[in-house]
Amino acid sequence: MPAEEEVVSLQRDVIAALVPSGQRVELPEGTEARITQALGGSFTVIVQGHMFRIEGSDADCLGKEPPALPTVPDNASAEDVEKAVYEQLSTVYDPEIPVDIVELGLIYRCDIAPTEAGGFRVDIDMTLTAPGCGMGDFLVNDVRSKVANLPVVEDVTVNLVFDPPWRQDMMSETAQLAVGLF
Repeated sequence: MPAEEEVVSLQRDVIAALVPSGQRVELPEGTEARITQALGGSFTVIVQGHMFRIEGSDADCLGKEPPALPTVPDNASAEDVEKAVYEQLSTVYDPEIPVDIVELGLIYRCDIAPTEAGGFRVDIDMTLTAPGCGMGDFLVNDVRSKVANLPVVEDVTVNLVFDPPWRQDMMSETAQLAVGLF
């Protein structure tokens, strides 16, 4: 077992997503789970030969701390918010690929606009590495919830688009190195 993997016993029942279908499954307390990826606040685990994604908000079931809430400076500018949004987007990982969605080139557009109430609206267009990915809804919801957790964000819209189709050359060099394309 690689050094970064850890075997734990679930400390309570938890709902997890079966990878790659996305089917929700209850894993019972006491189940042995091998943590294979702990990136961006969520966890990928292997249980009885099956891969599951456990949300960061359920980190306690693995004996881990939930991720810290994001911060934005007081009187944040649109540029500050954009930086914070991209920091949040960089914490969203495909459960099967240890590379964040920004480095994978899955974010096609991110528009930030001030609202009348003094906050910000964020509109994001993103894609998936494969149109039939069963984890697509989970990734979209992860993007939405992580951006919505920014204190100055009042509204978030995440559009899943497939035009243009994603290609491997959209990945950053860092991502290509991580997945062994160089």
